[in-house]
Amino acid sequence: MSNYRPLADELRPATLDDVVGQEHILGAGGLLRRVIESGNVPNMIFYGPSGSGKTTVANIIAATGGRVLRKLNATTAGIADIKAIIEELDTFLAPNGVLLYLDEIQYFNKKQQQSLLEFIENGKIILIASTTENPYFCVYNAVLSRSTVFEFKPITAQDVEKAVLRAVKFLEERDGLNAELEDGVTRHIAASCGGDARKAINAVELLFSASRRENGKISVTLDDALAVSQRSAMRYDRDGDDHYDILSALHKSIRGSDTDAALHYLARLLEAGDILSPCRRILCAACEDIGPAYPLAIPIVKACVDAAVQLGLPEARLPLSDAVILLTTAPKSNSALAIDAALDDVRAGKIGNIPRELQNVHADGAGFEREQGYLYPHSFPNSYVVQQYLPDVLKGAKYYEFGDNKTEQAAKKYWDAVKNHNSDNKSDT
Repeated sequence: MSNYRPLADELRPATLDDVVGQEHILGAGGLLRRVIESGNVPNMIFYGPSGSGKTTVANIIAATGGRVLRKLNATTAGIADIKAIIEELDTFLAPNGVLLYLDEIQYFNKKQQQSLLEFIENGKIILIASTTENPYFCVYNAVLSRSTVFEFKPITAQDVEKAVLRAVKFLEERDGLNAELEDGVTRHIAASCGGDARKAINAVELLFSASRRENGKISVTLDDALAVSQRSAMRYDRDGDDHYDILSALHKSIRGSDTDAALHYLARLLEAGDILSPCRRILCAACEDIGPAYPLAIPIVKACVDAAVQLGLPEARLPLSDAVILLTTAPKSNSALAIDAALDDVRAGKIGNIPRELQNVHADGAGFEREQGYLYPHSFPNSYVVQQYLPDVLKGAKYYEFGDNKTEQAAKKYWDAVKNHNSDNKSDT
Protein backbone atom coordinates (compact mmCIF):
# COMPACT_ATOMS: atom_id res chain seq x y z
CA MET A 1 0.00 0.00 0.00
CA SER A 2 1.37 3.42 -0.97
CA ASN A 3 2.13 5.94 1.76
CA TYR A 4 2.08 8.81 -0.70
CA ARG A 5 0.73 12.12 0.56
CA PRO A 6 0.33 15.12 -1.75
CA LEU A 7 2.98 17.73 -1.04
CA ALA A 8 0.32 20.37 -0.41
CA ASP A 9 -1.05 18.18 2.38
CA GLU A 10 2.38 17.56 3.89
CA LEU A 11 3.09 21.28 3.92
CA ARG A 12 -0.29 22.32 5.28
CA PRO A 13 0.36 25.06 7.89
CA ALA A 14 -0.06 24.06 11.52
CA THR A 15 -0.35 27.59 12.95
CA LEU A 16 -2.00 30.81 11.84
CA ASP A 17 1.41 32.41 11.41
CA ASP A 18 2.25 29.86 8.72
CA VAL A 19 -0.85 30.62 6.64
CA VAL A 20 -0.03 32.70 3.56
CA GLY A 21 -2.37 35.53 2.63
CA GLN A 22 -5.68 36.48 4.28
CA GLU A 23 -4.05 39.34 6.19
CA HIS A 24 -7.39 41.12 6.31
CA ILE A 25 -8.82 38.48 8.66
CA LEU A 26 -5.77 36.58 9.96
CA GLY A 27 -3.17 39.31 10.27
CA ALA A 28 -2.30 41.02 13.54
CA GLY A 29 -5.58 42.28 14.95
CA GLY A 30 -7.62 40.51 12.24
CA LEU A 31 -11.13 39.59 13.36
CA LEU A 32 -10.89 35.87 12.58
CA ARG A 33 -7.52 35.59 14.33
CA ARG A 34 -8.96 37.26 17.44
CA VAL A 35 -11.97 34.93 17.38
CA ILE A 36 -9.76 31.84 17.12
CA GLU A 37 -7.37 33.01 19.82
CA SER A 38 -10.27 33.73 22.17
CA GLY A 39 -11.21 30.04 22.17
CA ASN A 40 -14.90 30.91 21.76
CA VAL A 41 -15.37 29.78 18.17
CA PRO A 42 -18.84 30.42 16.71
CA ASN A 43 -20.48 28.74 13.75
CA MET A 44 -18.72 30.08 10.69
CA ILE A 45 -18.90 30.02 6.92
CA PHE A 46 -15.65 30.40 5.01
CA TYR A 47 -16.31 31.83 1.56
CA GLY A 48 -13.59 32.05 -1.07
CA PRO A 49 -11.82 30.41 -4.01
CA SER A 50 -10.02 27.07 -3.91
CA GLY A 51 -6.54 27.03 -2.41
CA SER A 52 -7.06 30.17 -0.33
CA GLY A 53 -6.66 28.44 3.07
CA LYS A 54 -10.21 27.64 4.17
CA THR A 55 -9.54 23.98 5.05
CA THR A 56 -6.18 24.83 6.60
CA VAL A 57 -7.69 27.36 8.99
CA ALA A 58 -10.48 24.94 9.93
CA ASN A 59 -7.84 22.29 10.81
CA ILE A 60 -5.95 24.80 12.97
CA ILE A 61 -9.15 25.70 14.81
CA ALA A 62 -9.92 22.04 15.44
CA ALA A 63 -6.39 21.34 16.70
CA THR A 64 -6.58 24.15 19.26
CA GLY A 65 -10.25 23.88 20.25
CA GLY A 66 -10.39 20.62 22.19
CA ARG A 67 -13.27 19.27 20.15
CA VAL A 68 -13.42 16.19 18.01
CA LEU A 69 -13.05 17.15 14.36
CA ARG A 70 -15.34 15.55 11.83
CA LYS A 71 -15.11 16.35 8.13
CA LEU A 72 -17.77 15.97 5.48
CA ASN A 73 -17.72 16.92 1.84
CA ALA A 74 -21.19 17.91 0.68
CA THR A 75 -20.53 16.57 -2.81
CA THR A 76 -20.56 12.99 -1.46
CA ALA A 77 -22.12 13.15 2.03
CA GLY A 78 -25.79 12.76 2.87
CA ILE A 79 -28.28 12.72 5.74
CA ALA A 80 -26.92 9.36 6.99
CA ASP A 81 -23.48 10.90 7.46
CA ILE A 82 -24.94 13.77 9.47
CA LYS A 83 -26.94 11.36 11.63
CA ALA A 84 -23.78 9.34 12.34
CA ILE A 85 -22.10 12.47 13.69
CA ILE A 86 -25.16 13.43 15.73
CA GLU A 87 -25.15 9.98 17.34
CA GLU A 88 -21.63 10.63 18.67
CA LEU A 89 -22.81 13.62 20.70
CA ASP A 90 -22.85 13.15 24.49
CA THR A 91 -20.81 9.93 24.19
CA PHE A 92 -17.18 9.20 24.97
CA LEU A 93 -16.49 9.66 21.25
CA ALA A 94 -17.28 13.36 21.52
CA PRO A 95 -17.56 14.37 25.19
CA ASN A 96 -17.00 18.05 24.46
CA GLY A 97 -19.03 18.19 21.30
CA VAL A 98 -18.03 18.09 17.66
CA LEU A 99 -16.42 20.59 15.36
CA LEU A 100 -17.90 19.75 11.96
CA TYR A 101 -16.03 20.96 8.91
CA LEU A 102 -18.47 20.80 6.02
CA ASP A 103 -16.73 21.42 2.73
CA GLU A 104 -18.65 22.69 -0.32
CA ILE A 105 -21.86 23.31 1.66
CA GLN A 106 -23.51 24.68 -1.49
CA TYR A 107 -24.07 21.07 -2.58
CA PHE A 108 -26.28 20.31 0.44
CA ASN A 109 -29.97 20.83 -0.24
CA LYS A 110 -32.29 22.66 2.13
CA LYS A 111 -33.35 19.52 4.00
CA GLN A 112 -29.77 18.42 4.54
CA GLN A 113 -28.78 21.84 5.86
CA GLN A 114 -31.86 21.97 8.09
CA SER A 115 -30.87 18.69 9.77
CA LEU A 116 -27.98 20.54 11.43
CA LEU A 117 -30.03 23.40 12.86
CA GLU A 118 -30.97 22.00 16.27
CA PHE A 119 -27.41 20.98 17.09
CA ILE A 120 -25.61 24.11 15.90
CA GLU A 121 -28.17 26.17 17.80
CA ASN A 122 -27.60 24.41 21.15
CA GLY A 123 -23.83 24.44 20.66
CA LYS A 124 -23.25 20.68 20.57
CA ILE A 125 -21.96 21.04 17.03
CA ILE A 126 -19.80 23.94 15.95
CA LEU A 127 -20.16 24.21 12.22
CA ILE A 128 -17.43 25.52 9.98
CA ALA A 129 -18.71 25.35 6.44
CA SER A 130 -16.75 26.31 3.36
CA THR A 131 -18.00 27.30 -0.05
CA THR A 132 -16.63 28.71 -3.26
CA GLU A 133 -20.02 30.23 -4.04
CA ASN A 134 -21.70 33.28 -2.53
CA PRO A 135 -23.17 31.97 0.75
CA TYR A 136 -25.99 34.50 0.66
CA PHE A 137 -27.30 32.68 -2.39
CA CYS A 138 -26.46 29.04 -1.65
CA VAL A 139 -26.76 28.64 2.13
CA TYR A 140 -30.15 28.16 3.78
CA ASN A 141 -31.18 31.34 5.62
CA ALA A 142 -31.65 29.66 9.00
CA VAL A 143 -28.08 28.29 8.87
CA LEU A 144 -26.75 31.59 7.56
CA SER A 145 -28.39 33.58 10.38
CA ARG A 146 -26.65 31.38 12.98
CA SER A 147 -23.22 31.72 11.39
CA THR A 148 -20.57 34.37 10.83
CA VAL A 149 -19.32 34.70 7.26
CA PHE A 150 -15.61 35.25 6.61
CA GLU A 151 -14.45 35.92 3.07
CA PHE A 152 -11.16 34.38 1.96
CA LYS A 153 -9.60 36.24 -0.95
CA PRO A 154 -7.34 34.87 -3.71
CA ILE A 155 -3.76 34.85 -2.47
CA THR A 156 -1.44 37.40 -4.07
CA ALA A 157 1.41 36.20 -6.25
CA GLN A 158 3.88 37.62 -3.72
CA ASP A 159 2.38 35.49 -0.92
CA VAL A 160 2.14 32.40 -3.14
CA GLU A 161 5.84 32.72 -3.96
CA LYS A 162 6.60 32.24 -0.25
CA ALA A 163 4.70 28.94 -0.36
CA VAL A 164 6.57 27.94 -3.54
CA LEU A 165 9.97 28.60 -1.94
CA ARG A 166 8.89 26.69 1.17
CA ALA A 167 7.92 23.72 -1.01
CA VAL A 168 11.26 23.81 -2.83
CA LYS A 169 13.17 23.88 0.45
CA PHE A 170 11.12 21.01 1.86
CA LEU A 171 11.74 18.81 -1.19
CA GLU A 172 15.46 19.59 -1.16
CA GLU A 173 15.72 18.50 2.47
CA ARG A 174 13.45 15.48 2.11
CA ASP A 175 15.14 14.11 -1.00
CA GLY A 176 18.69 15.26 -0.19
CA LEU A 177 18.94 17.39 -3.32
CA ASN A 178 20.29 20.75 -4.29
CA ALA A 179 17.78 22.41 -6.59
CA GLU A 180 18.99 24.76 -9.30
CA LEU A 181 16.02 26.83 -10.45
CA GLU A 182 16.30 28.84 -13.63
CA ASP A 183 15.66 32.53 -13.13
CA GLY A 184 11.94 33.30 -13.12
CA VAL A 185 10.70 29.80 -12.21
CA THR A 186 9.29 30.61 -8.77
CA ARG A 187 7.84 33.92 -9.95
CA HIS A 188 6.11 32.28 -12.87
CA ILE A 189 4.60 29.47 -10.79
CA ALA A 190 3.37 31.99 -8.21
CA ALA A 191 1.88 34.30 -10.83
CA SER A 192 0.25 31.58 -12.93
CA CYS A 193 -1.59 29.65 -10.23
CA GLY A 194 -4.52 32.09 -10.05
CA GLY A 195 -4.15 32.76 -6.31
CA ASP A 196 -4.33 29.05 -5.45
CA ALA A 197 -1.44 28.07 -3.13
CA ARG A 198 -2.30 24.37 -3.37
CA LYS A 199 -2.07 24.49 -7.16
CA ALA A 200 1.33 26.20 -6.94
CA ILE A 201 2.72 23.61 -4.51
CA ASN A 202 1.41 20.80 -6.72
CA ALA A 203 3.25 22.40 -9.65
CA VAL A 204 6.51 22.39 -7.65
CA GLU A 205 6.02 18.71 -6.78
CA LEU A 206 5.41 17.82 -10.42
CA LEU A 207 8.49 19.76 -11.55
CA PHE A 208 10.69 17.94 -9.05
CA SER A 209 9.28 14.59 -10.17
CA ALA A 210 9.88 15.31 -13.85
CA SER A 211 13.26 17.07 -13.68
CA ARG A 212 16.56 15.28 -14.28
CA ARG A 213 18.70 14.46 -11.23
CA GLU A 214 22.47 14.20 -11.41
CA ASN A 215 24.99 13.96 -8.59
CA GLY A 216 22.58 15.17 -5.95
CA LYS A 217 21.45 18.11 -8.05
CA ILE A 218 18.19 18.84 -9.82
CA SER A 219 17.68 21.46 -12.51
CA VAL A 220 14.29 23.07 -12.98
CA THR A 221 13.90 25.08 -16.19
CA LEU A 222 11.55 27.92 -16.95
CA ASP A 223 10.28 26.02 -20.01
CA ASP A 224 9.19 23.16 -17.77
CA ALA A 225 7.52 25.61 -15.38
CA LEU A 226 5.67 27.14 -18.32
CA ALA A 227 4.49 23.71 -19.44
CA VAL A 228 3.32 22.70 -15.98
CA SER A 229 1.37 25.88 -15.35
CA GLN A 230 -0.40 26.10 -18.71
CA ARG A 231 -3.95 27.38 -18.15
CA SER A 232 -3.53 26.86 -14.41
CA ALA A 233 -4.41 30.47 -13.64
CA MET A 234 -7.87 29.95 -15.06
CA ARG A 235 -10.63 30.11 -12.45
CA TYR A 236 -13.84 29.21 -14.19
CA ASP A 237 -17.00 27.39 -13.23
CA ARG A 238 -19.82 27.84 -15.70
CA ASP A 239 -22.39 27.83 -12.89
CA GLY A 240 -20.27 29.63 -10.31
CA ASP A 241 -19.46 33.14 -9.18
CA ASP A 242 -16.36 33.42 -11.37
CA HIS A 243 -18.45 32.86 -14.49
CA TYR A 244 -20.82 35.72 -13.68
CA ASP A 245 -18.03 37.96 -12.42
CA ILE A 246 -16.18 37.64 -15.73
CA LEU A 247 -19.34 38.28 -17.75
CA SER A 248 -20.13 41.31 -15.58
CA ALA A 249 -16.59 42.63 -16.05
CA LEU A 250 -16.84 42.13 -19.82
CA HIS A 251 -20.10 44.06 -20.04
CA LYS A 252 -18.93 46.87 -17.76
CA SER A 253 -15.66 47.20 -19.69
CA ILE A 254 -17.63 47.58 -22.92
CA ARG A 255 -19.88 50.16 -21.26
CA GLY A 256 -16.81 51.97 -19.96
CA SER A 257 -15.20 52.01 -23.45
CA ASP A 258 -12.09 50.13 -22.24
CA THR A 259 -11.21 47.99 -25.24
CA ASP A 260 -8.20 46.27 -23.67
CA ALA A 261 -10.10 45.24 -20.54
CA ALA A 262 -13.05 43.97 -22.58
CA LEU A 263 -10.75 41.88 -24.76
CA HIS A 264 -9.07 40.47 -21.65
CA TYR A 265 -12.36 39.24 -20.18
CA LEU A 266 -13.49 37.92 -23.56
CA ALA A 267 -10.22 35.99 -23.79
CA ARG A 268 -10.82 34.40 -20.35
CA LEU A 269 -14.22 33.17 -21.45
CA LEU A 270 -12.98 31.86 -24.77
CA GLU A 271 -9.98 30.15 -23.20
CA ALA A 272 -12.45 28.26 -21.01
CA GLY A 273 -14.27 27.14 -24.16
CA ASP A 274 -17.33 29.33 -23.57
CA ILE A 275 -18.81 30.95 -26.67
CA LEU A 276 -22.52 31.34 -25.94
CA SER A 277 -22.20 33.34 -22.71
CA PRO A 278 -20.07 36.16 -24.20
CA CYS A 279 -22.26 36.17 -27.31
CA ARG A 280 -25.35 36.91 -25.22
CA ARG A 281 -23.59 39.52 -23.09
CA ILE A 282 -22.01 41.32 -26.07
CA LEU A 283 -25.35 41.45 -27.90
CA CYS A 284 -27.02 42.77 -24.75
CA ALA A 285 -24.35 45.50 -24.47
CA ALA A 286 -25.02 46.55 -28.07
CA CYS A 287 -28.69 47.08 -27.26
CA GLU A 288 -28.31 48.48 -23.74
CA ASP A 289 -25.23 50.70 -23.93
CA ILE A 290 -24.89 51.76 -27.57
CA GLY A 291 -28.35 51.43 -29.12
CA PRO A 292 -29.61 54.71 -30.56
CA ALA A 293 -26.15 56.29 -30.45
CA TYR A 294 -25.06 53.95 -33.26
CA PRO A 295 -28.08 51.86 -34.32
CA LEU A 296 -26.08 49.82 -36.84
CA ALA A 297 -24.11 48.31 -33.94
CA ILE A 298 -26.98 45.94 -33.17
CA PRO A 299 -27.23 44.21 -36.58
CA ILE A 300 -23.44 44.23 -36.96
CA VAL A 301 -22.93 42.58 -33.57
CA LYS A 302 -25.73 40.12 -34.32
CA ALA A 303 -23.87 39.15 -37.49
CA CYS A 304 -20.63 38.74 -35.50
CA VAL A 305 -22.39 36.58 -32.91
CA ASP A 306 -23.97 34.38 -35.60
CA ALA A 307 -20.58 34.00 -37.30
CA ALA A 308 -18.92 33.02 -34.00
CA VAL A 309 -21.50 30.34 -33.28
CA GLN A 310 -21.24 28.98 -36.81
CA LEU A 311 -17.44 28.98 -36.84
CA GLY A 312 -16.80 27.64 -33.35
CA LEU A 313 -13.46 27.96 -31.61
CA PRO A 314 -10.76 28.94 -32.29
CA GLU A 315 -12.03 30.99 -35.25
CA ALA A 316 -14.95 32.39 -33.21
CA ARG A 317 -12.47 34.62 -31.40
CA LEU A 318 -12.21 36.84 -34.49
CA PRO A 319 -15.83 37.97 -35.02
CA LEU A 320 -16.26 38.31 -31.24
CA SER A 321 -13.13 40.43 -31.07
CA ASP A 322 -14.54 42.54 -33.94
CA ALA A 323 -17.77 42.99 -31.98
CA VAL A 324 -16.02 43.97 -28.74
CA ILE A 325 -13.76 46.49 -30.49
CA LEU A 326 -16.74 47.99 -32.33
CA LEU A 327 -18.76 48.36 -29.12
CA THR A 328 -16.00 49.74 -26.93
CA THR A 329 -15.08 52.38 -29.52
CA ALA A 330 -18.69 53.27 -30.43
CA PRO A 331 -20.54 56.27 -28.92
CA LYS A 332 -22.62 55.28 -25.92
CA SER A 333 -26.30 55.69 -25.06
CA ASN A 334 -28.52 53.98 -22.54
CA SER A 335 -31.67 55.57 -23.93
CA ALA A 336 -33.12 52.11 -24.50
CA LEU A 337 -33.63 51.89 -20.73
CA ALA A 338 -36.63 54.16 -21.29
CA ILE A 339 -38.56 50.90 -21.53
CA ASP A 340 -37.99 50.37 -17.79
CA ALA A 341 -39.91 53.53 -16.93
CA ALA A 342 -42.76 52.39 -19.17
CA LEU A 343 -42.71 48.95 -17.51
CA ASP A 344 -42.87 50.57 -14.08
CA ASP A 345 -46.12 52.33 -15.04
CA VAL A 346 -47.62 49.18 -16.53
CA ARG A 347 -46.75 47.15 -13.43
CA ALA A 348 -48.24 49.87 -11.26
CA GLY A 349 -51.56 49.45 -13.06
CA LYS A 350 -51.34 52.64 -15.11
CA ILE A 351 -52.82 51.18 -18.26
CA GLY A 352 -56.13 52.82 -19.18
CA ASN A 353 -58.17 52.45 -22.32
CA ILE A 354 -56.44 52.72 -25.66
CA PRO A 355 -57.60 55.95 -27.38
CA ARG A 356 -60.39 55.30 -29.86
CA GLU A 357 -58.25 56.69 -32.69
CA LEU A 358 -55.72 53.88 -32.20
CA GLN A 359 -58.08 50.96 -31.78
CA ASN A 360 -58.42 48.30 -34.46
CA VAL A 361 -61.49 49.48 -36.35
CA HIS A 362 -62.01 46.05 -37.90
CA ALA A 363 -62.59 44.57 -34.45
CA ASP A 364 -65.90 46.38 -34.09
CA GLY A 365 -67.68 43.80 -36.22
CA ALA A 366 -70.42 44.14 -38.77
CA GLY A 367 -73.18 46.57 -37.84
CA PHE A 368 -71.18 48.05 -34.98
CA GLU A 369 -68.73 50.28 -36.77
CA ARG A 370 -68.07 53.71 -35.32
CA GLU A 371 -66.11 56.67 -36.57
CA GLN A 372 -62.54 56.10 -35.49
CA GLY A 373 -61.09 59.56 -36.06
CA TYR A 374 -57.56 58.30 -36.65
CA LEU A 375 -55.27 60.84 -38.38
CA TYR A 376 -52.93 59.09 -40.82
CA PRO A 377 -49.50 60.78 -40.28
CA HIS A 378 -48.31 60.17 -43.85
CA SER A 379 -51.12 62.36 -45.09
CA PHE A 380 -49.52 65.35 -43.37
CA PRO A 381 -46.29 67.32 -43.98
CA ASN A 382 -43.17 65.52 -42.67
CA SER A 383 -45.45 62.53 -41.88
CA TYR A 384 -46.38 64.08 -38.56
CA VAL A 385 -49.62 65.24 -36.99
CA VAL A 386 -50.54 65.93 -33.38
CA GLN A 387 -52.90 63.40 -31.84
CA GLN A 388 -53.12 61.53 -28.54
CA TYR A 389 -51.45 58.13 -28.48
CA LEU A 390 -51.23 57.35 -24.76
CA PRO A 391 -54.26 56.34 -22.66
CA ASP A 392 -55.86 59.24 -20.76
CA VAL A 393 -54.41 58.05 -17.47
CA LEU A 394 -50.89 58.46 -18.89
CA LYS A 395 -51.44 61.55 -21.02
CA GLY A 396 -48.24 63.58 -21.04
CA ALA A 397 -46.06 60.78 -19.58
CA LYS A 398 -42.40 61.07 -20.60
CA TYR A 399 -40.16 58.00 -20.80
CA TYR A 400 -37.55 58.67 -23.47
CA GLU A 401 -35.00 61.47 -23.39
CA PHE A 402 -32.65 62.02 -26.31
CA GLY A 403 -29.08 61.02 -25.47
CA ASP A 404 -26.25 63.51 -25.81
CA ASN A 405 -24.56 61.63 -28.66
CA LYS A 406 -24.39 62.87 -32.24
CA THR A 407 -27.00 60.49 -33.68
CA GLU A 408 -29.71 61.13 -31.11
CA GLN A 409 -29.04 64.87 -31.04
CA ALA A 410 -29.46 64.97 -34.81
CA ALA A 411 -32.81 63.19 -34.42
CA LYS A 412 -33.80 65.63 -31.67
CA LYS A 413 -32.94 68.61 -33.86
CA TYR A 414 -35.03 67.18 -36.71
CA TRP A 415 -38.09 66.47 -34.56
CA ASP A 416 -37.87 69.75 -32.69
CA ALA A 417 -38.02 71.54 -36.03
CA VAL A 418 -40.92 69.40 -37.30
CA LYS A 419 -42.98 69.73 -34.13
CA ASN A 420 -42.29 73.44 -33.75
CA HIS A 421 -43.32 73.99 -37.38
CA ASN A 422 -46.50 72.03 -36.77
CA SER A 423 -47.22 74.10 -33.68
CA ASP A 424 -46.64 77.35 -35.58
CA ASN A 425 -49.03 76.27 -38.34
CA LYS A 426 -51.72 75.47 -35.77
CA SER A 427 -51.34 78.88 -34.15
CA ASP A 428 -51.70 80.59 -37.56
CA THR A 429 -55.05 78.97 -38.25
